[in-house]
Amino acid sequence: QVHLVESGGGLVQPGGSLRLSCAASGLNFRLYPMDWYRQAPGKQRDLVASINSSGADTNYADSVKGRFTISRDNVWNRVYLQMNSLKPEDTAVYYCHTRFRAMDYWGRGAQVTVSS
Repeated sequence: QVHLVESGGGLVQPGGSLRLSCAASGLNFRLYPMDWYRQAPGKQRDLVASINSSGADTNYADSVKGRFTISRDNVWNRVYLQMNSLKPEDTAVYYCHTRFRAMDYWGRGAQVTVSS
């Protein structure tokens, strides 16, 4: 059974930073790409950032390029999302995601609120 558990969300002022972490279990983590999605109230869930299995290749939504960084630790089975220069429009629930044996797996989400 694959489990993904996010942590590190919270309330931050505009211009501030947060680091999200996702702990993965139940799969050979180092073999699978990982993603971060986010969903704001009343909106669809959107892809924010992706990282390949080795960590050598990353991709970002245009809205976060240059501000967010995705990374992974294949020893500790974790994926991270470093978020800098946060804006109010970054407010959302952030979800860790992977696809394993043709099934999508999601964490329960971490709330990020950017407000003064």
